[in-house]
Amino acid sequence: MNLVFFDIECASVNKNSAKICAFGYVVCDEQFNIIKKEDILVNPKGRFHLTDRKGDKGIVLPYSYDEFKKHPPFTSVYPFIKNLLEDENNIVLGHSIMNDIKYLNLETKRFKLPSFRLSFSDSQLLYMCHINDFSRQFGLEYIAGALGVDFVPHRAVDDAYATMRIVEAMCRERGCGYKQLAELYGVTNGKIKNYNITAPTSSGVRQYHKKINEEKMKRAAKRTAFFNFVSRRKCKKTGGFYGKTFTFSREIEENTELAKTLVAKIYENGGRYSQHVSESDYYVTDGEDGSQRTQNAKKRENLTITDTIGLEDLLDGAAR
Repeated sequence: MNLVFFDIECASVNKNSAKICAFGYVVCDEQFNIIKKEDILVNPKGRFHLTDRKGDKGIVLPYSYDEFKKHPPFTSVYPFIKNLLEDENNIVLGHSIMNDIKYLNLETKRFKLPSFRLSFSDSQLLYMCHINDFSRQFGLEYIAGALGVDFVPHRAVDDAYATMRIVEAMCRERGCGYKQLAELYGVTNGKIKNYNITAPTSSGVRQYHKKINEEKMKRAAKRTAFFNFVSRRKCKKTGGFYGKTFTFSREIEENTELAKTLVAKIYENGGRYSQHVSESDYYVTDGEDGSQRTQNAKKRENLTITDTIGLEDLLDGAAR
């Protein structure tokens, strides 16, 4: 079996099209000895509008735009790419490969070509498993730096080569080949067939998302218990906070016992509670939680922001 690492650069990308202008690939054996390495330039048949993955910073390609237009269009290179990636003797990998698979899918639809049909894995996923951190995505440059791999960004063949080297580095650290590495991390390949794409995953990713979902459910249950408590409160028509409305940060809402205690005191002093910052006179937060609710509160004029200690002082003052 050989390993095929590939990367794609596009002249432009939007929801419905990805005009491929470069397909870079590296073929190596299971010991990571390079068999072939090539950058295939493609006439994108469209204008260049380059951004990064987030859609803001401009990407600088290592070729002039005119150079791409000297080469054949995707329809001409499609048979070679299809044969390379669909060869049963090849294991296909890329970095953040779902983007590149989607680009291939969009181009085949654009030119009314048969769908690709293959399975594939992702070096980004492997690295997340390697360091047991699934909380964020890691760029190729970051991983290359962490593993001591040098490369030139946005030259497709060099991105593919760097991807190969970081997989090689992970295999070297674990003292195994790629197949054993994928098995060690419980990796399940992604697939594309009939223009339908499923993403690669791993046992670690599944466990992480299960844990995240369980935590979300627990937080939701705490907020529900708190709001049920609030809904049973009745505002007094007298008190130091009569006519005033309070909102807590989500962090405080999820601290159910504290939140209940504070709300009870607020209602005893004629105030009321709302989860909507736009309705409030006071916003209570402990520290910089960074939530959207807190950010919205900071933008409000005539809104008093305090912490729980400050609120206790206000409550004591209102009670006197």
